[in-house]
Amino acid sequence: MRPWLLRLIGVLRLSRLSTAFAAVANVWFVILWTRAEEPRSCPEAYADTPLWILLASGAVMGSALYAFSACLNDVVDASRDRAFHRDRPISAGQIGAETASVVVAITLIASVLGASVFGSVAVGLVGVAALAALAFNVVGTRIPAIGMLLIGVVYAAHMLTPNIGLRFLWPVWLVMTHALGVNAAAHFIGRKRPPISRRAIAFAVASWLGLSVAMIAVMRSRAPEAERDTLAAVWPADVPVVAIGAQVVLAGLFVMIAVRRVRSTGMGARAADKVTRYGALWLCLYACVWLYATGAIKEALVMSGLAVSGFLGMSLLREAYSAMEHPSGYRR
Repeated sequence: MRPWLLRLIGVLRLSRLSTAFAAVANVWFVILWTRAEEPRSCPEAYADTPLWILLASGAVMGSALYAFSACLNDVVDASRDRAFHRDRPISAGQIGAETASVVVAITLIASVLGASVFGSVAVGLVGVAALAALAFNVVGTRIPAIGMLLIGVVYAAHMLTPNIGLRFLWPVWLVMTHALGVNAAAHFIGRKRPPISRRAIAFAVASWLGLSVAMIAVMRSRAPEAERDTLAAVWPADVPVVAIGAQVVLAGLFVMIAVRRVRSTGMGARAADKVTRYGALWLCLYACVWLYATGAIKEALVMSGLAVSGFLGMSLLREAYSAMEHPSGYRR
């Protein structure tokens, strides 16, 4: 029984399942926001499909695509991890490279099947996100400047999969910005190789600005013609301005907690892992704040439930990993 459990834990660790709820939160937010606030932008799939099916399909697509990228990372970097990260599932011998490759294929197929509920455009976006994830793992991990750009593209494409016609793109911008910042911070705190240079930072900032301008232009183009020369073109009138302040406070709180964790554990892989895990939780919190701020209470409660269950699941899975890998013995 124990060898099978160890293999299962190896698969769970390989797929980073403990933080996959962050990807689900991004997808669920778009689904819930579209149904509650932007019914005109709903794809045809929303018309006759019950909400629970949309959420279930979104969960499969979101978690599977996240797992695909995580598994692909370990497969591509298997030889490198044997030298620098001996605790990774493949380099530690918890799971074989062949099995890991099978998991990569299964998760990609599952993400496509989940996206198929939302239509052919959603399947195409999954393909774009998967290609960006492949480029990130092959090129981005070795060239930080490109990696930081690609991580933002992956999160944005992944989030828009349920509804590429979403008008209110500020939540997508916030997730993209947060993901880029957390990835850069984890790279620096974890002292990953190669280090982030000043040129890489400049390239990442310029790319982020370009993507931000592009999102603003898309929002303006999707606004009603009478609103295109007003503030409502880029900020819908039914979204209170207080939502901005709430998100700024939430982002500031994340920075404070991250700094405190780094100070308590010191620079290194452990601190980087903590920053990454808290960064995943924060994506759920951002989604909750957007929904509460607009009065979409039922939808916000659904997101709050996901945030709580995701945090508990993350904690329980990590305890299970530790208990199985380092079981306590009996004293004589």
